[in-house]
Amino acid sequence: MPRPTAAQLALGSATVVCSTVALLLLSGATTDAGIALAALVSLLLGLGVTLAAARGTGAHAGARGNTPSDHSPGRTAPGGEEAPMSRSRN
Repeated sequence: MPRPTAAQLALGSATVVCSTVALLLLSGATTDAGIALAALVSLLLGLGVTLAAARGTGAHAGARGNTPSDHSPGRTAPGGEEAPMSRSRN
């Protein structure tokens, strides 16, 4: 798996900070265990956002991968239907 770019790491870090603040404000946690749980959930969310951005999931994921090799026989096309078999003209 390729390393995340600086922009992906910044997005993940911003997610951690914003989600931590939001969770602490919404939950009203004052105990050490509550604060630690909010921080852990925020770290997991930030990791998920960073990995999702690194994999390219989201609105632009369908734009990638429209190469002819993706439509080889036996593979499904992006719409879910099976890709047509190429026929040779002999």
